[in-house]
Amino acid sequence: SLEYHIKTRESGFEIKMLPTWRPDKAMAVEVPSDFRAYVEKLAEVSDVAISCFDDMVAALRKRHDFFAKQGCKLSDHGIEEFYAEDYTGAEVKAIFNKVYGGTGLTKEEILKFKSAMLVVFGEMDWEKGWTQQFHYGAIRNNNSKMFKLLGPDTGFDSIGEFTTAKAMAKFLDRLNSNGKLTKTILYNLNPCANEVIATMLGNFQDGTVAGKIQFGSGWWFLDQKDGMEKQMNALSVLGLLSRFVGMLTDSRSFLSYPRHEYFRRTLCNLVGRDVENGEIPISEMERVNQMIEDISYYNAKNFFQF
Repeated sequence: SLEYHIKTRESGFEIKMLPTWRPDKAMAVEVPSDFRAYVEKLAEVSDVAISCFDDMVAALRKRHDFFAKQGCKLSDHGIEEFYAEDYTGAEVKAIFNKVYGGTGLTKEEILKFKSAMLVVFGEMDWEKGWTQQFHYGAIRNNNSKMFKLLGPDTGFDSIGEFTTAKAMAKFLDRLNSNGKLTKTILYNLNPCANEVIATMLGNFQDGTVAGKIQFGSGWWFLDQKDGMEKQMNALSVLGLLSRFVGMLTDSRSFLSYPRHEYFRRTLCNLVGRDVENGEIPISEMERVNQMIEDISYYNAKNFFQF
């Protein structure tokens, strides 16, 4: 409902509190009963009767519009890996009917549906000029005993190992080929993919926005000094560190915000060591100082247009 976002804005609170669009459950078709419950809730909040795939997309689009009216400028997708299977419109509609009717899907059907939904979401974001974010690479709820006792998302998740480069490239290319690839930030959870992402960015930069495709900062298990440094080193060696939009927190905890200061100190130490080692000339300090300010603040401000 974004009730508290609206109340905060209307109260005159001087700090902007903007929502982020996160429609993960619209592509979570592994358990038919859970998916149907989500679709029924979506129908209720959107005031759209849903009986087919096109209805669901219409309801999602209505919610997307509502989020935009409340100042939303970013989407965020938590996925295990990238999905880029070939599919037809008829196949996706049939898959929706099957799972909505309570029948379990095959692995191939699940992947086709997820692939289609990622494109639907990407096109919506492109239409509004939003930034799409992808946090990928976690395997969740690994301890079945504790899952039964405590439920999902209770601390039994870890870093996954997936082969995602080809699917990631195919997904981005699918949107790009149709002229509908919006600003994008890619966050990997497994550090072995640092160089994969750092080189993937250059495939789809088009000059319309500085750093249009971004390598996101270290997150979750990697939002600590070592993880942050490895991410920035990979970006610096294989991309353009000066265009980096810097740190984020996807936590809802107020106490998580100091990680931005932690990140800035890590960034300064990383670049400072290069200066001390003579790898960055002292004569370039004015430019170095500006780069630090840009990564810490101005790049994000200009990129997101808050």
